[in-house]
Amino acid sequence: MATTTKLQPRALVRASGGPRYAVALAVDALGTGLLRPFLLLYGVTVLKLSAPATRIAMTAGVVVGLVCMPAVGRSLDQGARTTVVAASMLVRVLGVALLLAAPAGHVWLFATAALFLGIGNQAWPAAHAALVANVAHGRERDTALAGGRALRNAGLGAGALLATACLAGGTTAQQALAAVTGLAYLAAAALAWSVHLHTHPAATPATARADGPAPRMRALLAANVVYVFCLNVPEIALPLALVTQLHASPVWSAAIFVANTVLVVTLQVPVTVLMSRFSRRTVLALAGVVLAASYLGFLAATSVGHGWSAPAVATVSVVCTIGEIIYAGSATALVTALAPAHALGRALARFQLSTGFGLAVSPAVITALASHGSAALWGSLTAATPLSATAVATEKDQGTRLSGCCRRARAGS
Repeated sequence: MATTTKLQPRALVRASGGPRYAVALAVDALGTGLLRPFLLLYGVTVLKLSAPATRIAMTAGVVVGLVCMPAVGRSLDQGARTTVVAASMLVRVLGVALLLAAPAGHVWLFATAALFLGIGNQAWPAAHAALVANVAHGRERDTALAGGRALRNAGLGAGALLATACLAGGTTAQQALAAVTGLAYLAAAALAWSVHLHTHPAATPATARADGPAPRMRALLAANVVYVFCLNVPEIALPLALVTQLHASPVWSAAIFVANTVLVVTLQVPVTVLMSRFSRRTVLALAGVVLAASYLGFLAATSVGHGWSAPAVATVSVVCTIGEIIYAGSATALVTALAPAHALGRALARFQLSTGFGLAVSPAVITALASHGSAALWGSLTAATPLSATAVATEKDQGTRLSGCCRRARAGS
């Protein structure tokens, strides 16, 4: 039976990698918040690129960045933890340097910069989860992962607000923000490296070091592609619905995005602790149910009319955010619980591949569905998400084949 974790801030920081690593996460998130939301604007206004070319370069950077994940997984399984985390930050320093060096109109340098930024952004989640898994165990690990997500969202939000305030300075201000972002990545990498956390494969018991493959988790990975659409609902789906379909003020979209960030920062850890009394697989399936209910709520809200649609959408967005919080608090935790120690890095890399793929395709899918109306968008998401939740709930936890096909029970998964 799953055990419930208590919320103790000092223990949470220790389980998350310690104070220095927590500062590294905060600095990295702050730097990312300064640049990532405005990278498209940087390409268009500073480098004078066309909007379509900038979007294509950014999307290509994200997709091609996924190619690095198998190598990241192997490096993590060979023992590197803080090394990979620091490398994911340093490679983004190179991306920022290319941004600053790119002359106006040079789309290929911008695309290369987006690639390095994409590699770092894709590698970091798996490396961070592996590092936390090396420090914390059981439900304490789940809470530490949730704490890291809350801290990262706080940093991203603070960085985005600071960047928004500075954008009035024009091109010079955007270049200055990019430079500060590079310095933040560099400082975060130095702090992460100073933790010196490394797993020695030679110290792992022989039974755990058999040359068995990482767990396939096919249903979980396929379902995750659909689940991850929820992360782009506040940024893409709701602005499309509110502005283009309901003709509501953009203020509603901004308010929903801010509320989403605040709720994630304040509730991620408490909700994860609350859910720790249930198995991770059950919680992840529940997240799908909550998300599907919110999508159905959005479909109903967009049909209200008479000026009530925007407030109704904003209300339902709270339910969607709760579903996102439950999903984020259980998905990575389930992967770390299912994977044996010798294959943890590869399992996390596979999971990040599914997450990155979902994040890459969801904007195009959401935009295409929205062009056919609210019923097509929210109806499709409402139909697909319960199917994904069912796949998660019914998938069997197969033990990794170690030294002759023996199964290992994983408590709490």
